Amino acid sequence: MKRLILTGWGGGSDLARSGLAEIVIPFHFQFEWGPLPQAEKLSAYLAAYTAELGHAEHWSDWVRWPRGAKGRKLSLAEFCEPYDEIELWFGATVRDQLQLVWLLDHLSNCPALTRKLGLRLLDSDLTFSPDHDFAEAEPHIPVADVGAEEFEIAKLAWSAYRAPTPEPCIDLLHQDLSALLLLRPALLELLAELPSPLTGLGATEMRFLEMLAWYANTNALFHLRSLRGTYVWGEVELGYLLEGLALGPKPAVAGLGDELRTIDLGNLGARHKVYLRSRLSLTEFGKAVLAHQEDFSRHNPIDRWWGGTHLTNDRLWRYGAVLTKP
Repeated sequence: MKRLILTGWGGGSDLARSGLAEIVIPFHFQFEWGPLPQAEKLSAYLAAYTAELGHAEHWSDWVRWPRGAKGRKLSLAEFCEPYDEIELWFGATVRDQLQLVWLLDHLSNCPALTRKLGLRLLDSDLTFSPDHDFAEAEPHIPVADVGAEEFEIAKLAWSAYRAPTPEPCIDLLHQDLSALLLLRPALLELLAELPSPLTGLGATEMRFLEMLAWYANTNALFHLRSLRGTYVWGEVELGYLLEGLALGPKPAVAGLGDELRTIDLGNLGARHKVYLRSRLSLTEFGKAVLAHQEDFSRHNPIDRWWGGTHLTNDRLWRYGAVLTKP
């Protein structure tokens, strides 16, 4: 039996060395930060390779190909067809769950593949230790069939997340999502990152302010994940959030290197050095926001994306006990 694994962010290299499948195909789109990729770009990524595509713009660019392997220029569906088993390995992270619903939405249009699909959900991320024994662990990770219910939920979720308002995602929470067990927690994590009705800040930004009562360095804010208690974003995106708190017209955080204003966003090394040498503290305004006495968004520009929703000061969807329209 020929087995193929399709997996989420971070799982590619570890699963490739596991020996569980002939080929492991990881997906690297990041749907939780910034504007969503255009539909044409996503289609081209999964379609047959063309010369117009740049580096890392085709699914095959991310595969660790065994010697002699063929099919690099095929569409994903065409490449998958010869395999007897196609397993989807996805973790509990928001990043993985968004990739999963996007991929299932695509695969639902490939009837030749649907009967071969099996889904393995891990209640953590897809990070494995170097000595992880896949042969021993695999039987304890249940594999579920993928059928009409899973496809329908994935299509609804992907459509809802791409909508120009968060309202469809709220509506989705009123439905039975049990066929994709880790989707509901991921949606709730995402919704918590919408601006609060009281402070104009999301869950991670508020945790930054709370943690600054005890910590003065970015290493703690970025990497003490269990203490922070929010898991939607990685270090790069956390840096952007911190800069929004510290470098606006009325900062809530003091001490972040001002040179970040002029360093290119793509120069991650230089930006990281500034983060490391910064010593942070709350401003008086930050203390007032933390005490729910001030609204950060009334004094600072907001311009970011939440799925298909463009959040700005004039169009600030807020989420607390309920969703609040601008």
